[in-house]
Amino acid sequence: MFTGIVEEVGEVLAVERGEDSARLTVRGPVVTSDAVHGASIAVDGVCLTVVDQPDPASFTVDVMAETLRRTALADVAPGRAVNLERPVAVGGRLGGHVVQGHVDGTGTVVQRVPGERWEVVRIGLDAGLARYVVPKGSITVDGVSLTVVDVEDAPAGDAGKSREGRTGASFTVSLIPATLEGTTLGRRAVGDAVNLEVDVLAKYVERLTARPAAAPDTGVTP
Repeated sequence: MFTGIVEEVGEVLAVERGEDSARLTVRGPVVTSDAVHGASIAVDGVCLTVVDQPDPASFTVDVMAETLRRTALADVAPGRAVNLERPVAVGGRLGGHVVQGHVDGTGTVVQRVPGERWEVVRIGLDAGLARYVVPKGSITVDGVSLTVVDVEDAPAGDAGKSREGRTGASFTVSLIPATLEGTTLGRRAVGDAVNLEVDVLAKYVERLTARPAAAPDTGVTP
């Protein structure tokens, strides 16, 4: 389990692509300081398993088809900066929120509005994910635990547009200087894809409160 508190910004050193998989080598001297074969490291919010360490400051991971399909790692290339985090230690402080490293899908940066010392970023997302996002709730963007400022649902009808001329659902987050400087979110431009992991508690609540399916008729009277 992770908390969405990025430990360092690493760099993708190499990408080996297969037909439906990829192998990444990433430089990250902080997260590799105690890494071993089989350890988990979140790369831009994606929980991956260390399979090799070419040197003490880098690690190699395998990325399977499902991960490539669902995350922005599908387009990763050497030189890309990535957010890195090790799993939280038992007894450690939960500085962000409960993050599994299981990305639900991708969003797109649609707007950046700089402030005096912060920046408000609006991210568009699929309506299927938007239903789990609520104002002042938690969301993970490229592995960074953030608090949602506001949510804008998709307008009704194909021709519908938001009050600012956008189509589709979106939400905003406010990035403080520490986040802008200490993570890759300060570099993401309008149009860039970002990994999103919604609050897992929302998904469990939805599952538990859903109307249960009718039991199959076995023809046996209890």
